[in-house]
Amino acid sequence: MRIATFNINGINTRLANLLAWLEEAKPDVVCLQELKATDAQFPAKAIEAAGYHAIWQGEHRWNGVAILSRDAEPVLTRRGLPGDAKDVQSRYLEAAVDGVLIASLYLPNGNPQPGPKFDYKLAWMERLNAHAAGLLETGAPVVLAGDYNVVPTEADIYNSRSWKKDALLQPESRAAFARLLEQGWTDALRERYPADPPPWTFWQYFRQAWERDAGLRIDHLLLSPAAAERLTDAGVDREVRGRERASDHAPTWIELD
Repeated sequence: MRIATFNINGINTRLANLLAWLEEAKPDVVCLQELKATDAQFPAKAIEAAGYHAIWQGEHRWNGVAILSRDAEPVLTRRGLPGDAKDVQSRYLEAAVDGVLIASLYLPNGNPQPGPKFDYKLAWMERLNAHAAGLLETGAPVVLAGDYNVVPTEADIYNSRSWKKDALLQPESRAAFARLLEQGWTDALRERYPADPPPWTFWQYFRQAWERDAGLRIDHLLLSPAAAERLTDAGVDREVRGRERASDHAPTWIELD
């Protein structure tokens, strides 16, 4: 079972790229982030024609998450992260697919920091950690996949010199991510590539980042113990980032036995 996460950075703008990758890679499940489309604007017919069932939660211009499944239809289990009824941003979607509970999440960027956006990021991470702890208690195979907007360590970035003030690298962001792992989650890509550096998943559009391979690792698939024991492989389809009109992220994936 191949499960991928892909921040598409505008699903309608990048639809041709997405469909081409789906045809080539044939992942069983895909978690998408940053749809930048309302529910009505989601290209459901094109996704269906590509052979995928889909559930989604859109938002005008920003955010938006989806889960695609090639065989079994995803069974929605949660729409939105619990813990704050006033938070209406489309950042969390959860579904059961073929016996695995899978979440597509788009964690807040948090810039500029300090400020309200960074405060929202940290509060969102605390809510995620609380919900994740409850998921672990079920004992089920769970995959938390998405754009976490956190660079976990200095080894997960080409060079942090110009990123020192960025919310993705702040001690508070890293500490919250570390607390999540301490619950018992396995960082699949780091498990597969324990040596430094691991594969990058994101290259910004500026300063020829892609051409220089000046990348970061911010797209993560975290596995509960029941899922981690089934992990057989993980990787990044980095060539997708080099295509015309590409997202600034590359699809990141795992395979479960």
